Amino acid sequence: MTAVARELKMNRIRETLHYRKLDNGIEIFVLPKEGYSRQFAVFATNFGSIDSRFRVPGEHEITGVPDGVAHFLEHKLFEEEKGNIFDKFSKLGASANAYTNFTTTAYLFSSTNNFYQCLEILVQFVQNPYFTHENVEKEKGIIGQEIRMYDDNGEWRCFFNLLQGLYHHHPVRIDIAGTEESISRIDRDILYKCYNTFYHPDNMMIFVAGDVDVGRTLEVIGKNISSDLERKEDIQRFYPEEPGGIYRDRIEQHLAVSQPLFNIGFKDRDVGYGGEKLFMKDIGTSVLMEMIFGKGSDIHTTLYGEGLINDTFSFDFTSETGYCYSIMGGESPDPDRVARIIKEKLGALKPEDLSEKDFTLARNKLLGRYLKNFNSLDYVAANFIAYHFKGANFLDFIDCLEDISLDYVRSRFEEHFMPDNMVLSVIQPK
Repeated sequence: MTAVARELKMNRIRETLHYRKLDNGIEIFVLPKEGYSRQFAVFATNFGSIDSRFRVPGEHEITGVPDGVAHFLEHKLFEEEKGNIFDKFSKLGASANAYTNFTTTAYLFSSTNNFYQCLEILVQFVQNPYFTHENVEKEKGIIGQEIRMYDDNGEWRCFFNLLQGLYHHHPVRIDIAGTEESISRIDRDILYKCYNTFYHPDNMMIFVAGDVDVGRTLEVIGKNISSDLERKEDIQRFYPEEPGGIYRDRIEQHLAVSQPLFNIGFKDRDVGYGGEKLFMKDIGTSVLMEMIFGKGSDIHTTLYGEGLINDTFSFDFTSETGYCYSIMGGESPDPDRVARIIKEKLGALKPEDLSEKDFTLARNKLLGRYLKNFNSLDYVAANFIAYHFKGANFLDFIDCLEDISLDYVRSRFEEHFMPDNMVLSVIQPK
């Protein structure tokens, strides 16, 4: 059943990635790590919360579905006609889980023994949905409770309020689980339509890492995977046209938190591509953020010295084909003053102020972080899947990092950190 097979030797990190693409279109990646006590496997589909308007291959009409369908599907796939999947993994001593984000839904397990039995269960259950009118209606109450719980979570609301300030129309501004109103419109037929569209093997991948035998792993997957032929048409996804500017520059909400929380975000206008170019932008902007917001930087030293931030302060850059943004945040007694200082400091900073010394230091920090985190199978799997669906190989991180130049980082500073693209989200104590 194998259509394509190859080995990717990565001498820099002394790893070999085994790749197979089967006739039905599914891509399989196995990263053997001899001596590891755990094994880890993920079965993922390129389907997330933002994919609410699409054209099914072979159809002419555009399909629109309620917000929260991808997350709803994730919940329902663990249920069988008799019992649920978690019990099967538990009896084998494995821990199963799943997640849905804006672009991906993934099903995974971690084991210390019985790996191949667990892998068989994973491959089988993801391909065998069981939706009834009764179990769908029951799930609405469970997910509705989850939505209400997150509505009261200060960090969650601070993050999504920021996205609603950054974006006018893009569905990234909508909660991954949807709303109680949107999930009320989900039914069995909608779930099956989305499942049959996005859970086809040619829209999915499997990633395995740990002390595993490559041949046996591929054999188990091959015996249990659907033999559906590869589709000739891709799924077409439709997103609303998004203006370049932000929607609102400040959003505040009061919740039961002990002290104010804040997120500051910058909307990136340079979007519309994936692959190595997006990977380069992701890493280059991460280097830049380490230079200007990391410990020892002028901004961090000023904010910390004035007691405006503490050790909860963090920052990150998110890059997707259709949207990108940088974010920083944490706890602060005066979030508005934090925002003013950051805006003033960035406004006074010139590209030439970004020094070679700080650039080298920031790049080395990212390299050290990558090598340290590479010991975590969860970290490697989640990042590999995310970048694969964007057309990049996460294991090329070191090569890409070395290709980043100071001139590139300076150009990213000029095009990204513009004052009129900045949004402040604040959660104040009730």
